[in-house]
Order: sequence, then C-alpha cells, then structure tokens
Amino acid sequence: MKPELTLHGRTLTLQRYPVRNNETLQAWDAADEYLINHVKEAEIPLDPARPILILNDSFGALSCWFAEDGKVTAVTDSFISKQGCTANLAENQLPAANIIDCLAELPANPQLVLMKLPKNNRLLVWQLQQLCQLLPADCQIIAAAKARDIHSSTLKLFEKHLGETKTSLAVKKARLIFCQANPALAQPLPAPQQWDVPEHKMTLANHANVFSSDSLDIGARLLLEHIPSGEQYQDIIDLGCGNGVIGIKAARLNPQARVVCVDESYMAAASAQMNAERNLDHPAQFTAKVNNCLDGFPAQSADLVLCNPPFHQQAAITDHIAWQMFCDAKHALRANGKLVVIGNRHLGYGAKLKRLFGNVTVIAQNNKFVVYQSDK
Repeated sequence: MKPELTLHGRTLTLQRYPVRNNETLQAWDAADEYLINHVKEAEIPLDPARPILILNDSFGALSCWFAEDGKVTAVTDSFISKQGCTANLAENQLPAANIIDCLAELPANPQLVLMKLPKNNRLLVWQLQQLCQLLPADCQIIAAAKARDIHSSTLKLFEKHLGETKTSLAVKKARLIFCQANPALAQPLPAPQQWDVPEHKMTLANHANVFSSDSLDIGARLLLEHIPSGEQYQDIIDLGCGNGVIGIKAARLNPQARVVCVDESYMAAASAQMNAERNLDHPAQFTAKVNNCLDGFPAQSADLVLCNPPFHQQAAITDHIAWQMFCDAKHALRANGKLVVIGNRHLGYGAKLKRLFGNVTVIAQNNKFVVYQSDK
C-alpha cells in the first residue's frame, strides 16, 4: 500500500523515488506537515497568476500540495528529488510543476517562498542570496526543518543574507522560520570556491552544494594514486563524481578514452564540467552528466568504472546507494572490465563486491580507507 498524506480533508499519495525492492516509503516528514498546516490555517491569500517558489522539496510533497494554488516552481539540486516530484505529481493527477536546478534563474515576482532547509550551509547561503536579489516586498518566506537542525547560527544566516527572521514553536519536533526580504542586503552571488591541488597540477572549483568545498577529501587523494591506465580503457565512467577530480585524472592518464562523470547533483556535474575545461588539454574527451547512478546506460558500454560512493542520504547512514552503484557498474561494464571502488574501512564493501562479481582485490589501503578492484 502506497503511503498517503492526509491533511485538511485532502489526501495525496506520495512515495520516495526511486522505489527499491517494492518499498513504499513516505515522501514527507513532520516539517512538511507543519509548513502545509501553517499556510492553510493562516489563510495566506494565493494568486494563481504569481509563482510559488518551493526550495529543496525532497520528493515533491510540498510541490504536490500547492500545485493547484498557483504556478509552482520547484528548485532542487537533486536529480532524484526531481524524479520523485515529477512522479508524485503525475500519480496524483496534478498540474506539472516547473522544476529547475539551483543554478537556474528564478522566476520573477513570486508571491510565496517555501523552503526545506538544506543540510549544507553553503547551499543555504547561496539560496538566501539568490532570493534576496529577487523577492518583492509582499513575498512571504517560510522555511521548515526538524527542530534539532535549526540552530542560532542558522537564524543568523537568514538575518545576514535575507532579512528579519523569526521562528515558531516546535510541533512534532519540527519548527518554522519566517523571514522578510530586505533589499538592502542584496549582493552578487559568490563565485565557486577555488583551490589548487599542486601534487596533481590541478586547480579545482566547487559550486555551493558539492562535497569537500575547499580541499581534496582524503578518500579522493588515495584513489587518485590508483587509477588504472592502458589502451584497453576506451570508455571510463566516474560514478558519483563530485567535482570531477577522479574523472579528470583518469582522462589525463588515458588520453585515448572517453570519460563520463555522473552525479545526481546538478551543482556537482556543473563543477565537474567546469574543472575539466580548466584542467584538461582536450576537454572534449570529458562529459559530465546528471543522473540516478547509471540508469539508462547501455549494457557492456564501459571498460572501467571508478566509484567513491556516498554512504549518507540526507541524515541517514545507508549502503543502498553504494549497492545500486555496484550493480549498475556491473551492468555497464564489458567483459574483463574493472570496477575500482574506494570506501571507509568499516563499510565492508569488499564482501559486497565479492558477492556481486565473484572476485575482489584490495589494491591499496590506509588506516581509514580501502581501494578495491573487481573484474567482470
């Protein structure tokens, strides 16, 4: 049975995407409910001709609820969230929303901004500055999150970058933030964070929501030293690419290869493409793609897959993303192709790879990370 959100006599069917193993997990939380209840109970007047901006809607709960109240524009950095929002709108036979990524231009003259707080404060600041440049005086801004995630420092960011800020009482361990935009605080959006990696002769830059904002993370440092090279590698995939540093190094080591970097973050893919153009002599061999793992990639289309899997989805520690990456990599690899994976020692990826591929080799390790290789 699909999970249903019922409020104010209305019911929506909402589930997380992609659905795995017939799981039907609910696509909303108490913060979503609190925000919906507040807007309805406060009887905020909504003009169907003016946009409603919804930021960081995990799987479309807010976009679905307000789809009939105005022209919804949903802003997300997540390809999977976009998929979920689109699917849930269709499931409930609601008007399609305008779903854009965080780097896109926002629509003019919005009447209401509803925001779920992102986990990354750099993305929050980016979005607050973006809103401050845009919002008319009569636009209301309401943000929502678990109470434990709203700190005094969070409210100071709203005050600094957007305007006067107040908060609600907690309900079901969730709180709301109310803000009024102050045009006097408007300033140009910050340039991507940039830094050098001298040992690899690279200059890298990250947009706001990309992991490890101003330095090379220690896992990537180890993997960079163990990327295979050879004429047999004609098609290489960097899966979960982040800023693209692994794919760029693979392209340098394998100038004959076509390299595709894949991430579900729009800001990550944009950062990877930007970094390739800065650091490769022949950036045409490199492509960055936004996708859910390797969905839609042809079978037997790659010779080498490099993978540094995330082990968090929002606040939850999980290995299902890594498992999907490993399964997708096996599908995409040609016979004798290789999957090279780095992971924290405690995650035990070796056993999973052995189970899936029938073989696994430890090719490098230190006190925190292990680099594995499995051959198809």
